[in-house]
Amino acid sequence: MSSNYYAVIMAGGVGSRFWPVSTPEFPKQFHDMLGSGDTLIQKTFKRLSQVVPKENILILSHENYQEIVKEQLPSVETDNIILEPDMRNTAPCILYAAMKIKKKNPDAVMVVAPSDHWIEDELQFVSNLQRTFDVCERDKVLMTLGILPTFPNTGYGYIEFNKLDSRPIKKVVQFREKPDYVTARKFVQSRHFLWNSGIFIWSISSILDAFSEFQPVMTELFDQGYNLLNTPAEKAFIEENYSKAENISIDYAVMEKANNVYVLPATFDWNDLGTWGSLYDKLPKDDNDNAVVNATAFFNNATNNIVRTAKGKVVVVDGLNDYIIVDKDDILLLYPKKKEQEIKVVSQQVTDKLKQ
Repeated sequence: MSSNYYAVIMAGGVGSRFWPVSTPEFPKQFHDMLGSGDTLIQKTFKRLSQVVPKENILILSHENYQEIVKEQLPSVETDNIILEPDMRNTAPCILYAAMKIKKKNPDAVMVVAPSDHWIEDELQFVSNLQRTFDVCERDKVLMTLGILPTFPNTGYGYIEFNKLDSRPIKKVVQFREKPDYVTARKFVQSRHFLWNSGIFIWSISSILDAFSEFQPVMTELFDQGYNLLNTPAEKAFIEENYSKAENISIDYAVMEKANNVYVLPATFDWNDLGTWGSLYDKLPKDDNDNAVVNATAFFNNATNNIVRTAKGKVVVVDGLNDYIIVDKDDILLLYPKKKEQEIKVVSQQVTDKLKQ
């Protein structure tokens, strides 16, 4: 395990499609969504610590979640918790983190990983990540892990790679936005597209050079406070200037513009756990394909449902098929799985109504 290895765990999202469990006050990455005994961010930290020294793992989150992060990851030093005063998408926070790491170790290689994804076969994950670290230490490249698509998913972005490239690590042709079903089916059939996992790996010098080339305004903004990073004066600088950064993703800001982007097709199962349906896919099920988290559930003439409650709560379900059933505090959600993408909107409507 190299002291040059660093990880940045992205933990600032609100996970609104997992309402009512995930809320702006307590988002999904801080919940045990799988009923495994660990929250999603705890599982991510443990997974990355198999490759990266624990003292080199940084948590990037919103300042509202500082106490939750400290409570769930007590071994993480306060200096390793990077707090955004505003939500500005992924590019500004990655640049901010990369500059902080450069001041500590200009020879660093870093992985950026979401805090809320599900990964099976951690041995393969460790192997894949180590391979990308080896490449990024040697070559001036920007790398990502791509997921072999198993069906025409319209909820993921796709990575197109050079189909004539027979090497294990592929040159990226372009990133493609979330497609419609027909386009997604063509992607899968072509066999040279991968799902975009949102896991990125690069050396500090490679990513900062890319920011300088493609995002000079943002780079100049953070450069003004470079000498203040990792000092007591950092907080004041960030609070004053962070909101001035463009609200833009790392994909748009850098990855889609650079010509030195490569992808390793991952050999582990992956799910971004973006919706109740995606969680349902990864949970064990009974003979009628019902999945349960925490509850003691009894089903009659009910199939393909997912039930999540407080631990030990008794739930009786009769005559429901393909439903999301979630009980959280004073909110009960019963919603068709096929309409799960609407939950984000519904949660906002309910919140607005309750405020009246």
